[in-house]
Amino acid sequence: MLLNLSIIDLAVVKSLDLDLETGMSVLTGETGAGKSILLTALGLALGDRADSGYVRPDCKRAEVNLEFDLADAPIAQQWLKDNELDNEQHCLIRRIVNQDGRSKAYINNRPVTLQYLQELSEKLVEIHGQHAHLTLLNPDEQRRLLDAYAKNQALLDQVNHCYKHWLSAHKELSELIKAGIDQSEREEFLRYQLEELQALNLASFNYAALSEEHSKLANFGQILTTGRAQVELLYESDQQSVNQMLSHSAAELKHIARYAPELNDICALLSEAQILTEEAALQLRRFLESQEADPQQLEHLENQIGVIQNLSRKHHVAPDQLIEVVNKLTTELDNISHSGERIASLTTETLALEQEYQQLSAQLTEQRQLAAQKLQNHISVMIKELGMPQGEFLIAMTTLDATTPKLNGKDKIEFLVSANPGLPAKPLAKVASGGELSRISLAIQVTTANDKTTPTLIFDEVDSGIGGGVAEIVGQKLRSLSQYRQVMCVTHLPQVAAQAHHHLYVEKNNKSDITSSQVRLLQNEERVEEIARMLGGVTMTANTLAHAQEMLSLGVKQP
Repeated sequence: MLLNLSIIDLAVVKSLDLDLETGMSVLTGETGAGKSILLTALGLALGDRADSGYVRPDCKRAEVNLEFDLADAPIAQQWLKDNELDNEQHCLIRRIVNQDGRSKAYINNRPVTLQYLQELSEKLVEIHGQHAHLTLLNPDEQRRLLDAYAKNQALLDQVNHCYKHWLSAHKELSELIKAGIDQSEREEFLRYQLEELQALNLASFNYAALSEEHSKLANFGQILTTGRAQVELLYESDQQSVNQMLSHSAAELKHIARYAPELNDICALLSEAQILTEEAALQLRRFLESQEADPQQLEHLENQIGVIQNLSRKHHVAPDQLIEVVNKLTTELDNISHSGERIASLTTETLALEQEYQQLSAQLTEQRQLAAQKLQNHISVMIKELGMPQGEFLIAMTTLDATTPKLNGKDKIEFLVSANPGLPAKPLAKVASGGELSRISLAIQVTTANDKTTPTLIFDEVDSGIGGGVAEIVGQKLRSLSQYRQVMCVTHLPQVAAQAHHHLYVEKNNKSDITSSQVRLLQNEERVEEIARMLGGVTMTANTLAHAQEMLSLGVKQP
């Protein structure tokens, strides 16, 4: 159960530290006092989307803290252990929202993602909003409520797991069958492309080396002409070669080195340069003598490079990426060659999954039918108590005969109601007024809540559109729920508030420049005055106070 709610600088709440008890607690106050901000704080701490507008003006951040006792929440305890976030019997949840709208979440003082926070919250608190009757018109919500009442979640998970596997296998099988129509043509085309590429001798394929050899042969004449000219210039010229000039310079400097010994090192360098020049000239000459024009090889290279470039353009890749193209085409060809085996395997798999799905969905249908009968009877009784004496609630189930698996089973579920005797039951949206829809919604929520394991239930003005004796019954129903779990209810009805074990009052403080809201626990006399206010408005008479006292006395006598 929820032990404590702490709020700091959230909207109209500057600071709040609220201890909560077991049983039924109601939250009341004047319109605009700030009742909704408490639910906003709870929703934020439980994983709702953060917004910078939540931060109180002139404050850096807003913070909400929740403390839970997990003695009545074994599923939440197990989840915390599984995720290594457990802390014995208690659980602390903290959510911080900064001015820029970014937020942080913590479970037992350890940072967690919003997804983790939402997963845990589902196991601790369930909030029934004041617009729940509108979502009740959605067919998916009707199916969800029936499955929740029937405790079908484990079986439903099996059905949907089987469906998803079948869908994946069926999709792949369909694609293979469709591709098989053009399979022979595609296979022939792939083989032709591979033969073209494999003619390049890809095992030793090196486009860079081919290009280098081609460039050398194509410029053979220039290599010989320039090379011979440089051999002549460096060494063989009779007039003035580099070798002769270096020899002359070295001799001249050696002559004067007798007078300037510092020049000996320079003479040595010139002698070394002369030797290196001679060696370079000799190597260049040997290289030129070894070269031989090969017009046939040049023509072969030009043809091969031409083929490579044509194939590169054809496959829209660079020449050195042709090997990757071959690998890709080989894989596709291999897949086509083995597609017959895969089709046979997938056909067997989809048939087996269809059979498994049919068995599971049949079990789901049976459980839904049993639960639907019980649920419609319970809700019919309850809506009669809630001011619809002639009302009948029915759950229509239509099971589709189609063999194709579907998500959430093969059943079409629809909630029907007949408000008056003799009239056929029709869908909720067509026959129920706003007030009737609110009562039906409340009846469903109260009935299905009895079978839930969530330790804390919060009802946000789910009694709107209800009054008089019906409101008193609503209060009694909510109080009866609190025998087994903690119930919190935001209400504007004195009949409901009088049934609570604990009464929290929200009031607005306008003493400072920035409005703030406060929450306090009302004691006996204060409860009488608040119930009287809810009954008679601002002016409280002796009659309204007496009536309020009587309502509270009757509420205390309830179990």
